[in-house]
Amino acid sequence: MRLPRKFSMTQRAEFARSREHGKSRPGRYLVLSVLHQPDLDHFKTGFITTKKVGKAHQRNLLRRRFRAIIQNHGERIEPHYYIVTIARWRAKDASYQELERDWLKQAAKLGIIKPEERD
Repeated sequence: MRLPRKFSMTQRAEFARSREHGKSRPGRYLVLSVLHQPDLDHFKTGFITTKKVGKAHQRNLLRRRFRAIIQNHGERIEPHYYIVTIARWRAKDASYQELERDWLKQAAKLGIIKPEERD
């Protein structure tokens, strides 16, 4: 499933509000920042990868990996949240599995992800 455009944060004010008024948790490879917004019908996500992370192809790869994590676990994410994922400088050396594990760990600590249902 491709992440629809309506789930993307596009305005600078959304990023700023999430960072200033929301909660954040640092991880080994990323910092996850969330803001609860009751009037939002679904979650909205955005990614920040600065030049400190690496060259353009490395930053693009990280954004693709973060987007894939959101796509794979999107049904478990609670609605009504702005979610900002900020890549740390060591993220470029991490595998997809390490990034996913770190993202899920921070999301669970922030309470934005539902527990996985077992059959």
